[in-house]
Amino acid sequence: MALVIAGERSGVGKTTVTLTLLASLRRRDRLVQSFKVGPDYIDPMFHQHVTGRACRNLDPVLTSEAYVQQCFAHHGQLSEYALVEGVMGLFDGIGHGESLRLRSGQVGVGHGDKENNHAQSPTDFASTAHIARLLNLPVVLVIDCSRLSGSVAAIAHGYRSFDPRIKIAGVVLNRVGSDRHLSLLKDSLEPLQLPILGVMRRQDNITIPDRHLGLVPTAELPELNALIDRLADLGDSCFDWQRLLPLLKSEPLFPSVSASLSPLSPVRIAVARDRAFNFYYQDNLDLLQQLGAELVFWSPLEDADIPKDIQGMYFGGGFPEVFAQQLAENSRVRHAVKTAILQGIPTVAECGGLMYLCEQIIDFEGKSWSMAGVLPTSAVMGGRLTLGYRRAVALQDNLLVKANTTVYGHEFHRSHLTLTPTQPLFKTSRYDCEENMGCEGWGLPANIHASYVHQHWGESREIPQQFLKECLKVASSGTWI
Repeated sequence: MALVIAGERSGVGKTTVTLTLLASLRRRDRLVQSFKVGPDYIDPMFHQHVTGRACRNLDPVLTSEAYVQQCFAHHGQLSEYALVEGVMGLFDGIGHGESLRLRSGQVGVGHGDKENNHAQSPTDFASTAHIARLLNLPVVLVIDCSRLSGSVAAIAHGYRSFDPRIKIAGVVLNRVGSDRHLSLLKDSLEPLQLPILGVMRRQDNITIPDRHLGLVPTAELPELNALIDRLADLGDSCFDWQRLLPLLKSEPLFPSVSASLSPLSPVRIAVARDRAFNFYYQDNLDLLQQLGAELVFWSPLEDADIPKDIQGMYFGGGFPEVFAQQLAENSRVRHAVKTAILQGIPTVAECGGLMYLCEQIIDFEGKSWSMAGVLPTSAVMGGRLTLGYRRAVALQDNLLVKANTTVYGHEFHRSHLTLTPTQPLFKTSRYDCEENMGCEGWGLPANIHASYVHQHWGESREIPQQFLKECLKVASSGTWI
């Protein structure tokens, strides 16, 4: 069995508790596989930094309930222990997205056979509770105790009784102020006979910096290893390991189904990965490799040129706005990227990658920085956050999907474009209702797919297959870069 780390709400310290557990397990030389509920990119970076293994996202919106189970079973069985970090509060999900999808008949790539077999409240689809039910895993509830004492019992009792299908294995009391404070908390919880699996005192020397889209990624934190060491020290003393270790033992309850893929002819794909571009789902990269792609990782920030002998390019999301000056100063690479695309190299660019293909990025201070200049528009940073799951219907045949195909993705950005495309890729709407979000995405030149919508290809394998088929056309023509 494995454990789900859930919070009673956002901001209670789920990530800190998770990293503390992972750091202490790794110090004990335990092989542990971590998972993250939802579309998050940054928390999984921290997981991987600690465990040395790629964290896997469990998201039934971007994939399916069946894929969540199969992904957990496949990767969980490869490790001694497994740990799932939740998202927001335990029961915080989205609306009737799944039932809306089935009612509307908008079944697109990879989603045609999905059924919602788990009755749930109107708003907990894709919540931590939903994933715990799907995987039949016990939950450890993290409670922020900084502003309460006796009320902790009411919180714990409410969460334990709200959904009888959820097994609360115990609680971790976080941000405990003193011995007296802890005594009051324990006295309050005692009648519930709910195990206290960990007590974490207020920690002034353990903080992870954040900025406009969440935590600062691992590659930008030179003191991260020292922080992880402090977390491991904390974990060695603050958890009830005698109770926790048996719960963390990885024994997936579902069969591991690894669909066989027929590899295509080999192609080389240049994948931009550095401090500016690092938002990738590991499953997407795995699929490309399983289909025969050789992934060549490179840096638009640091490298003097793009990789040689490539037939495709992939620019993930990230923080190009933070490194806009450095990206602009690497003019040779910017020009090489533009030349490659204009010569026909198939290119996928998501969110931050889209911004890099624009003429300029205008940062939060209003400064303008030249980018690749493929798209006749500029990306302007602003205070408004665009956030949420999207249902996107392709308006035309494009690099990845055919016209009228419905895909599902996620947006998370504070930039907007100064010019919208005359022939956009998608008509988008919110996932959980029919609210129209407009049209977006660039597909001209025809060999690019540039969009703010992040996609997980786990159940949409036709997408990477189509991308590589277009790359093969370049390889067979002998015109690769």
